[in-house]
Amino acid sequence: MFKIFIVEDDKLLVELLEQYLHRFGYDTLAVADFGEVKAEFERYAPHLVLLDVNLPKYDGYYWCRQIRNLSTCPIVFLSAREGKMDQVMALENGADDYITKPFDYDIVIAKIKSQLRRAYGTYAGSGDDRTISVTGLRLDRDRLSLSLRDERIELSLTEVKILDELMGKIEQVVSRDRLLEKIWDDQAFVDDNTLNVYVTRVRKKLSALGIDDALQTVRGQGYRLVPRWGE
Repeated sequence: MFKIFIVEDDKLLVELLEQYLHRFGYDTLAVADFGEVKAEFERYAPHLVLLDVNLPKYDGYYWCRQIRNLSTCPIVFLSAREGKMDQVMALENGADDYITKPFDYDIVIAKIKSQLRRAYGTYAGSGDDRTISVTGLRLDRDRLSLSLRDERIELSLTEVKILDELMGKIEQVVSRDRLLEKIWDDQAFVDDNTLNVYVTRVRKKLSALGIDDALQTVRGQGYRLVPRWGE
């Protein structure tokens, strides 16, 4: 049974969310102490987090960063904030998706199913085909990690999807549309800046392994990964 951790201070909304989630067979836990979100997350060890932006004590962006220090589980923001920068900030802080309030509960369930399927289900796959290696750079799709020689870093699920596409077509140009298609089932809220944010994050992860200037922007076309780390 998948476990969903709900970090939301609207009690009525929490009650309705739990009713829908239970109907689909999910186990849920709503945060009890908004100053101890990280501790409650650790105790519950959920498969996915539903997270509001406006919360008592600390906002959702803060807690998203704290959770990302512990886990790469999917994090979906549920927020009344509709601005582009709010969505960008959520993604920059480690979120995998962003849903604006008011929302259709069926859409929320569909988004949850999609994230769980990609992270743990049929899209996640199993066995040796879950890794890809290019000139010593190894992407582990199951463990959400990237390694080179003795160095290893953790990735978000979205970062894995981007690198999976780029490493699978090494030195080839991958279009922006293809990356968006790879990342999102529903592109309704996605704008150009969203992909830019994720590409910047992937560059930072590569840089953490000592890989600079390998992820190239091809103006008007997309991106390509050149294996300069093997030189």
